[in-house]
Amino acid sequence: MRRRAERSSPPRWRQVLLPFLLSLFRGALPDQIRYSIPEELAKNSVVGNLAKDLGLSIRDLPARKLRVSAEKEYFTVNPESGDLLVSDRIDREQICGKKPLCILDFDTVAENPLNIFQIAVIVQDINDNIPLFKQNKIDLKIGESTKPGKTFPLDPALDSDAGPNSLQRYHLNDNEYFDLAEKQTPDGRKYPELVLKHSLDREEQDFHQLVLTAVDGGDPPQSGTTQIQIQVTDANDNPPVFSQDVYRVSLQEGVPPGFSVLRVTATDQDEGINAVVTYSFHNVDEQVEQFFKLDKRTGEITTKNDFDFEIANSYTLGIEAKDPGDLAAHCSIQVEILDENDCAPEVIVTSVFTPLPEDSPPGTVIALIKTRDRDSGENGEVYCRILGKTEFLLKYYSKNYYKLVTDAALDREETPEYNVTIMATDRGKPPLSSSTTITLRITDVNDNAPVFQQSAYLVHVPENNPPGASIAQVRASDPDLGSNGRVSYFIVASDLEPRALSSYVSVSSQSGVVFAQRAFDHEQLRAFELTLQARDQGSPALSANVSLRVLVGDRNDNAPRVLYPALGPDGSALFDTVPRAAQPGYLVTKVVAVDADSGHNAWLSYHVLQASEPGLFSLGLRTGEVRTARALGDRDAARQRLLVAVRDGGQPPLSATATLLLVFADSLQEALPDLSDRPAPSDPQAELQFYLVVALALISVLFLLAVILAVALRLRRSSSPAAWSCFQPGLSSKSEPGVLPNYSEGTLPYSYNLCVASQSAKTEFNFLNVTPEVAPPRDLLCEDASWVPNTNPGDAEGPFASDTILKVSFN
Repeated sequence: MRRRAERSSPPRWRQVLLPFLLSLFRGALPDQIRYSIPEELAKNSVVGNLAKDLGLSIRDLPARKLRVSAEKEYFTVNPESGDLLVSDRIDREQICGKKPLCILDFDTVAENPLNIFQIAVIVQDINDNIPLFKQNKIDLKIGESTKPGKTFPLDPALDSDAGPNSLQRYHLNDNEYFDLAEKQTPDGRKYPELVLKHSLDREEQDFHQLVLTAVDGGDPPQSGTTQIQIQVTDANDNPPVFSQDVYRVSLQEGVPPGFSVLRVTATDQDEGINAVVTYSFHNVDEQVEQFFKLDKRTGEITTKNDFDFEIANSYTLGIEAKDPGDLAAHCSIQVEILDENDCAPEVIVTSVFTPLPEDSPPGTVIALIKTRDRDSGENGEVYCRILGKTEFLLKYYSKNYYKLVTDAALDREETPEYNVTIMATDRGKPPLSSSTTITLRITDVNDNAPVFQQSAYLVHVPENNPPGASIAQVRASDPDLGSNGRVSYFIVASDLEPRALSSYVSVSSQSGVVFAQRAFDHEQLRAFELTLQARDQGSPALSANVSLRVLVGDRNDNAPRVLYPALGPDGSALFDTVPRAAQPGYLVTKVVAVDADSGHNAWLSYHVLQASEPGLFSLGLRTGEVRTARALGDRDAARQRLLVAVRDGGQPPLSATATLLLVFADSLQEALPDLSDRPAPSDPQAELQFYLVVALALISVLFLLAVILAVALRLRRSSSPAAWSCFQPGLSSKSEPGVLPNYSEGTLPYSYNLCVASQSAKTEFNFLNVTPEVAPPRDLLCEDASWVPNTNPGDAEGPFASDTILKVSFN
């Protein structure tokens, strides 16, 4: 059976009562969605379409996760249709007791975004309970002297229904002596009183039997009956009398069992046995006998159980005092229970949104928390707080709800899990509190770029390394989880040629190990720099770069190379001349060598391996300078030969040798005969040295000739042209290619001014008179220009490769 929301008109049989109740209800609960249903609806009965009444789309229900949040879930929400369904038995009498208005308040929670809706369902009573008397038979004893108008209170019937379906009236069967009156207790319960209409005569009729009927207001009405049996007794003149008709007592709800509440006293003016009064409960609720105990003889009332203000805050006790003649008196005791702060507040976590991404912005809702305190007044006022300093904040939402939200940025790498303790405290004296702990797991997002262990890497690799060997390893760490923290390595830049990079180095993308793809040569590549990138596999990927500088270390893999003295074209060594009068320490020549290695491997030392006269010359260990160690003796040969070794500082050392031919002579002419005595073929190195000397001499002569021509031209401009007609301008015209280079800055400390024929070893001097008819300037030098020297000392081709005679003419 489908029910309607409270917005629709109520059924006809409720048109009078419900508008009044709902008007009160709307004033108390202005923001609620209200429904009205009868009790005892079958399970899965539809109360109303909650989604429609809340304005939610049916398509959005799976994402919104609409659900009921209540202590006891009498209802549930159909996730497909949004209907509010009955999920448990609803017994109005069990839920609300005698309350005139039975309302089930609960909340519904919708997520994405988070909303809380307050729902109220009015449970309407149905006539499912009949009035019942406690006893099927009531025995009364009434003295025959009792005057008409005397009333005798009777135990009421109990009807668990409420409103129109509750107990409405009593009636008594027709009889001559008794009538029935209805009375009402302060709490609204009706009870019957038997009224004596006429005087009784025990001798005429000593026993009366009546039928009392209780009727409710249901449709159709239901009723219950009990029998009243009245025994007419002999005269007992004075009934007991209470000092008060109504007693009022206040009790703290925390009083222990056995606590004395009150002692009632009734007096009887009779004497003897007729003055003995006994006390009993009369016309009381079932709960009264559960919480109170009455001493029949003394009239003292004590407590039997602990009170709970939250269940019942007042009790009405009916006391009957009766003497042996069944004369009775009645009084009422109103017991008020005072609330104590005996209930600690409860913290109920209705929703927890976990796990929580670590990039959640401040203000993100994490949990929905509800508080409840069964106490009343200040004792039931609750406030919440978070224990400790955390990244979370508790915000009041509505009614007794709080939202737990983030108050700062979260970092899973710093704190992967939070235990948030929420404490609820009431305002009682002393205050009571309780707490609950919410565990929040933080999920990872790719918010950390990889970080290298070093800001830069410097690696030393010796040359001639084996290809494929590992030369370095870079490591980067990423505190993120899973693929967000899985790092791969790449080479993104280098100072090497891009096309040549892959032939030099590579990097393992998984381990960061850098491999050499080829053997390095220090002499070709002394250092290079790589830019490595560590990149995670997050989305989007984050990366970091680091520089790796590779220094190629030198190994002693190059022997020294002698630059001077160089060998002649035929492989013979050239010669150097030494003045006969050279003093000790005279610089004869210098051995010049280089080594392609570096450092100690290129640190050269010079050693004499062999000498014609061992003590005649000295050799500088580091400079390679050859100096005379002593003066030339008469017995010393004019020609000397030195074999010099050039050794580097490597381990093991490498070396090269050079042969020096030294001739003691004061002039070149003097040295030439000694040179001509050499057997052919001569030493190639000596010949090369000889050609160098000749080239230097020719350069000196050409320099002198240039100076003379310059002076002549100067004089010609300042004097008669006829006087200097012999000096033709053609003689000092542009230089021919045969002019030798200047070797004044070479390794030899001297120069020569002679020209020689390379083969005949004969010197020819022609002193000619210069006339205008003299041969053109090209006759000054040989027509064959193939003698032009190579200025590179290391060239294997000598400067005098042709058989050419140089002729120099002076006027």
